[in-house]
Amino acid sequence: MNNILNLGFLICALYEKGMVLYMKKFEHLAANYSNPNWNNIISRNDVLYKRENDFRSEFARDYNRVIYSTAYRRLKHKTQVFFSPENDHICTRIEHVTHVDSISYTIADYLGLNTELTKAIAVAHDIGHSPFGHEGERILSAISKRDLHCAFWHEKNGLDFVDNIELLENQDRFKENLNLTYGVRDGIISHCGEIDENGLRPRDEFIDLSTYTYPNEYNPYTWEACVVKIADKISYIGRDIEDAITLGILDNHLDDLNLILSSSTEQKINNTFLINYLVSDLCKNSSPENGLSFSEEAFELLSKVKRFNYYNIYFCDRIKPSVRYFNVVLNEIYDTLKACFDFKDTVVHLKELSKISRTLSESFLRFVYQYYDYGNRDELGLKNKVIFDVNSEIDYCRCILYYISGMTDNFAMDVYREIIGF
Repeated sequence: MNNILNLGFLICALYEKGMVLYMKKFEHLAANYSNPNWNNIISRNDVLYKRENDFRSEFARDYNRVIYSTAYRRLKHKTQVFFSPENDHICTRIEHVTHVDSISYTIADYLGLNTELTKAIAVAHDIGHSPFGHEGERILSAISKRDLHCAFWHEKNGLDFVDNIELLENQDRFKENLNLTYGVRDGIISHCGEIDENGLRPRDEFIDLSTYTYPNEYNPYTWEACVVKIADKISYIGRDIEDAITLGILDNHLDDLNLILSSSTEQKINNTFLINYLVSDLCKNSSPENGLSFSEEAFELLSKVKRFNYYNIYFCDRIKPSVRYFNVVLNEIYDTLKACFDFKDTVVHLKELSKISRTLSESFLRFVYQYYDYGNRDELGLKNKVIFDVNSEIDYCRCILYYISGMTDNFAMDVYREIIGF
């Protein structure tokens, strides 16, 4: 009895000193059976087939569906910030996704939230990114605004990909859409981490996600998606600095960075230190009443580092030549495909395109056959949605943008070189 009492006094003493770390303050709000929004969170657009021996949860099934998808696999060859395919030590988009998965798991586990949901959202959140990172996104958005009168943004494109583009074979070997849960789909389109905010809380409304018209229009629907949204920001803010240092971009700005972080030199430019500081601060200061919150000091530090990155990294002169090249590559591919449109004769022209670029002709035709209805869908093993009309120029242009957005950096460059004859 005395040992039990002594243990109780020890726990109380540690708690008073702020040393008890595992509090799970959000456990009663987690996305599980007791959550009043549970049926909404796990809802799918269509019934998902079940196997008798499948013991996975709904979110574990979503996680598997994402990591086996083509778009996820291609992230390993897509730019995060720096276009550097020959340097194995520069972060790619898939590494960033892995970092977000790790950080969001740590936060969600500490707070008592559903880590299976955060993992599924984290691995899927950037699935809609174009080749060449955010620069590629801006280029495709300019094309989309011109020809489709709407912006292209990777969060919306990610939702479109998991809803309509990505296909997996079912147990009968027919290709179907991924058909993910609402909770994961909401996390994808709601993850925009580019807006500074503190005290993040989920929204109450169960909305049709197709009503989104711009990034960050709504807060996420679950606490788990809120965690991923913040983990996204934490994961890139320090890693981008590490990559910039590796490439020599910050050689003349390290003193400014050290001044911002106001610590020893070793810690000031160390991504591990920065992540640990921000994650620990968020976990300590968050509560159901105040939302997911940093302390004033940590939030100010995060804001300052982000401003530093934008001024000295994202818009630096070293990046501008590659941006000009990306613009030429993506526009040339788009214009080459768009020139083939001729209503019912479009497919004929696409086949003739093989004389200029066999890779582009064959690859794009394989892509469009999956989403147009040519009357032979059963023969092709397709059970997915038909989302394009071959006679519509708007649909055709939209199809081109989906196709290009799914390319890896290297594939886009290879196709461009083939178009121009090299």
